Amino acid sequence: MKSNFRRTSVIILCVVPAVVLFFIFMVAPTFNVFRLSLYQRSTFNPNEVFIGLKNFQMLMKDATFIRSMQNMLLLIVMVTVFTMATALVFAGILTREKLKGQDFYRIVFYIPNILSVVVISGIFSAIYDIDRGLLNSILNLFGAEGILWKGEKHVIMSLVIAMVWQAIGYYMVMYMASMSAVPGSLYESADIDGAERVTQFFQITIPLIWTNIRTTLTFFIISTINMAFLFVSAMTGGGPNNASNVALLYMYNQKNLGGGYGYAMAIGVVIFLVSFGLSALVNKVTEREVLEY
Repeated sequence: MKSNFRRTSVIILCVVPAVVLFFIFMVAPTFNVFRLSLYQRSTFNPNEVFIGLKNFQMLMKDATFIRSMQNMLLLIVMVTVFTMATALVFAGILTREKLKGQDFYRIVFYIPNILSVVVISGIFSAIYDIDRGLLNSILNLFGAEGILWKGEKHVIMSLVIAMVWQAIGYYMVMYMASMSAVPGSLYESADIDGAERVTQFFQITIPLIWTNIRTTLTFFIISTINMAFLFVSAMTGGGPNNASNVALLYMYNQKNLGGGYGYAMAIGVVIFLVSFGLSALVNKVTEREVLEY
């Protein structure tokens, strides 16, 4: 009895500090965001006026907010699809094919992930430069006119390319770790049956690492919301004409306006609910029976 009591006491002593910190820095601020979304107040004025759901009613009529949400969702879909697909393909190639210098390729692909968003934004802003940028210089060699890559028409795709380049290496390494655990005997049996590499990839590799794919999809959707804010802040500032504005940046800009802190918190609530809903939807859609080997 005494040994069990001591063991339980040690476990409680180890867990309680983490639970307390989680409540103070995660749970309590989250509830406070929901509470403040029902009030009108400014950032530096503690006076709060309860206005109920008026902040949310204003959001539904705010064209800039609606466009920022559309941009955010568009970036989530495009960046997720391109990043996951490309990471899986490169991971499959580097895992299955006998290439020289595989470790070198891993390092090269992973390097963008350790660079700061500001550095990456600076690199791509230089590449996209209308006069001296790499892309327009190549176009000029073929007699084509330069393109305003960060203009209203192309700005979203320009952001997608930068975000995919930054994220692909991290997820490629994660998928390579999962693929390396797949028994080689399964591929040998598939070779004997005449299955091509592409067929083996979709029929053996993908199903056996599906749990990892599901986990990374959920994680990536949440992280893309934050990364979109950072890239847009550093590369475009939400312009031109709000063509690249995203919800988090709009929320950040609203907080310093007179009485806009509560309005910003309402935007934060919507973003929280959307991210939670997307994560739940992805988990439901990608749910399938776990395969064992």
